[in-house]
Amino acid sequence: MKIKAKVKKDVTKVKMLIKHAMETGRRKDQDGNVIPGLYITEVSASHNGQPVFHAEVGQAVSKDPYIAFSFKGGVAGDKIAITWIDSSGATETGEAAIK
Repeated sequence: MKIKAKVKKDVTKVKMLIKHAMETGRRKDQDGNVIPGLYITEVSASHNGQPVFHAEVGQAVSKDPYIAFSFKGGVAGDKIAITWIDSSGATETGEAAIK
């Protein structure tokens, strides 16, 4: 997961790129078998341990989703933590410092 966060005039802008296959469960492989669904269901972010973003996503989101959001507050050096959960229950957390 790639995370970039920058603060300007008391507003922090966060951009993230999540590496994930995002299979819908509707595609078929070369043999005609349905590829099982596997997609991100939730993405959340916290700033110094306080929640600042939460999204419930689903099958319609593309492979390797790019998500951006902003929130009021934050200073250079503060930490942003991003966590996602997928339909299999797998999860990943990434962290970045605000610049």
